[in-house]
Amino acid sequence: MIQRSSALTAGAMTRAGQRSLREHNLSLVFSHVREAALDDPPSRADIADTTGLTKATVSSLVGTLIDAGLVVEGDPISSQRAGRPAIPLRLAESTVAALGLEVNVDFLGLRAIDISGRVLTESIARENLRGSEPEAVLGSLVHRVAHEVKALDRAGVRLVGASLALPGIADHPAGPLRLAPNLGWRDVDVRAVLASALKGLDHSAASARTLLHTLLVENLTTDNEANLAARVEIDAHKGSSFIYVSGEVGIGAAIVVDGRVFSGLHGWAGEIGHVAVDPAGPLCACGSAGCLEMYAGKRSLMEAAGLGDRSDVADLVSALTRGNKRAVGAVEAAADALGVALANCMNLVDVNCVVLGGDFAPLCDALAPGLMKQLSSRVLASRWVGSELSVRASTAGSYPAITGGAMAALDPIMANPASLVWG
Repeated sequence: MIQRSSALTAGAMTRAGQRSLREHNLSLVFSHVREAALDDPPSRADIADTTGLTKATVSSLVGTLIDAGLVVEGDPISSQRAGRPAIPLRLAESTVAALGLEVNVDFLGLRAIDISGRVLTESIARENLRGSEPEAVLGSLVHRVAHEVKALDRAGVRLVGASLALPGIADHPAGPLRLAPNLGWRDVDVRAVLASALKGLDHSAASARTLLHTLLVENLTTDNEANLAARVEIDAHKGSSFIYVSGEVGIGAAIVVDGRVFSGLHGWAGEIGHVAVDPAGPLCACGSAGCLEMYAGKRSLMEAAGLGDRSDVADLVSALTRGNKRAVGAVEAAADALGVALANCMNLVDVNCVVLGGDFAPLCDALAPGLMKQLSSRVLASRWVGSELSVRASTAGSYPAITGGAMAALDPIMANPASLVWG
C-alpha cells in the first residue's frame, strides 16, 4: 500500500511538472507576441529561434492561443529564405477583454478594453456625486455595466475581469472603501452593495446573472483612482520611477518605483491631497485642516480663479491664456502648495520625476515653474540629481483610472494565459 501511494504521488508530481512546464512555455510564447512591435509581429519560426523551443512545440502552443482567442494570424509574408511564407502573429482584437470602472466626485464611468488595448465600449455619466448615497450610485453603475456587458456578450467578447477605481482609501484588492471624503462615503462594503444591486436586476438568462456576479462581486478588485491611472503611465514608460499626481476635486497620488506602484500595507498610500501644507489652514472634508486639496483641488482652484462651480479646466486654461490676473495668481498659489507637498514626498521616497494627471495635465506648463521652484529648494537631493528632477504632463488621456482598471484586470491573463486556456 505504501509503495502504491508513493508511485501515485510520483506520477502526480510528474504530471504537475509537465503542466507547469507547458504553462511556462505558453506564457513565453504569448509574451513574445504581446511584446513585439506592431509593425514587426513575430512568426512561429521567429519565436522558436528566440526561445529555443522546437518548432513543433511553438506551433502547438500558438494553436492553443489561437483557439483561446488570444492570438490571431496575419496575412503570409514572403521572405528571402527558402520555404513557406512566414505568418505573422498578433494579439487578437474584440475577443478577450476586461472592464475598468470608476466612481468619482463628478462622474461615473466604465470602459471595456481588449487584450490588444483597443477600447470596445465606454459609458461616462457626468454628475455631481458629492454627498451621494453609495447604494444609489453603485446601483446606477450596475445598470450601466449590465447594459454594456449584454452588448459585449452578443458581440462574442469574453470578459475576464473588472476593476473599480475609487476616490479615497480602499483596501486592495477587494475593499472595503474606508473613506472617500469628497463623496461623503465611509466604511462601504462595495462588493456587498453591488451584490444587493444585482438582485434588483431583471435578467432573462441565468448566464447573464452569473457573469455579472462573477465580474462585480466574486472577482472585482478595487483600488484608489490614482493608482490605477498610474498603471497607464507605467505601461507607456516601462520600468520608470515617478510620483503620479491626479488632480480632480480631490488630489490623489501614486508612488511608482521601477515600474511598480507602491501602495502601502493596506493599499492606502498616496493620499497626498490630505498632506497638510498649512496646519492653520481651512477645514477639509476629511476633518483635518490645511490639506493640499484646500489649495490645489479643482473646486478650490476654480474659486480662487474667480470661476464658477460649473467651470472646467478648459475655462481655467482659457483664462490663463488671456492673462487673467486672478487665474494666474490661483495657479501660482496652487503650484506652491503642491510643490511643498510633493517635496515632502520626494524626500521620503527618493523619486525624481513628477507626472501631472487629471485636471493638472493641461495645466502642466502653468504649474511647472512654481513646482520646480519648490522642488529645487526643498528636495534635499536636488543638487545631486540635477536634470533628473522633472515635472511632465501625463500622456494617459481622459479618464485614465478607468483605462488603468481594465488593464489591471487583464494583467493576470497577460501574465499567465494558461489560467484562461486551461483554468
